[in-house]
Amino acid sequence: MTYHPFQTIGEARTSRWLITCDHATSTVPPCVNGGTLGLPPADMTRHIAFDPGAAGVTRHLAALLDAPAVLSNFSRLVIDPNRGEDDPTLIMQLYDGSVIPANRRLDPAERDRRLERFYRPYHRAVARLAARQAGTLYIAIHSFTPCLKGRPSRPWHIGVLHADDTRLARPLIDRLRSIPDLCVGENEPYGGHLPGDSVDRHAVTAGRPNALIELRNDLIAHEDDQRAWAERLAPILQAAARDAGL
Repeated sequence: MTYHPFQTIGEARTSRWLITCDHATSTVPPCVNGGTLGLPPADMTRHIAFDPGAAGVTRHLAALLDAPAVLSNFSRLVIDPNRGEDDPTLIMQLYDGSVIPANRRLDPAERDRRLERFYRPYHRAVARLAARQAGTLYIAIHSFTPCLKGRPSRPWHIGVLHADDTRLARPLIDRLRSIPDLCVGENEPYGGHLPGDSVDRHAVTAGRPNALIELRNDLIAHEDDQRAWAERLAPILQAAARDAGL
């Protein structure tokens, strides 16, 4: 089977929503160090390699919103599409206690090759679908680990990340916080704006309403959980867009 660095779903769907998943898989393409980064298999199932559960939520949510979706098909450890090209963490050498052997002595030529083979084709696909019609509403789906090594546990079930444009994020947060027993973070567990990241590149700079949704990965570990979260989020997103007059 021919390797492709991204997957698009539902390109013919007509709603204004676009759903993206930057860290959909832990795939190491065959042309990268023979298809391995030199890590133990267990590390490639952890959050350091991809966002567990995020791809399933993305697929279900896109179907429910009648929206196209773009999902990466390479591990964030190969190259991170949610970083700017000049970001020093674009290709990680150490992440949450794990050294990535194949990245330790990365030369500029290999960095450029990964940009051209994986990173840039993914972003071209996102840019094309984001521009398919006026008024695109941009949603990025991610997941986060309940606890980084040596750090406190993270209490949030879901986080909504945003930069200065809160047209969609603010009503989304308000709607989520109205749900009893749901712990909602705003710009948690991370800050909501990193220059050159995917949302910045495809939504902020283009003036598109947007939100980045982070789900705690233990809550979306199974297909049924992924579907249930998508079914919960779809009507909330639609209501938030109405609240915002979008």
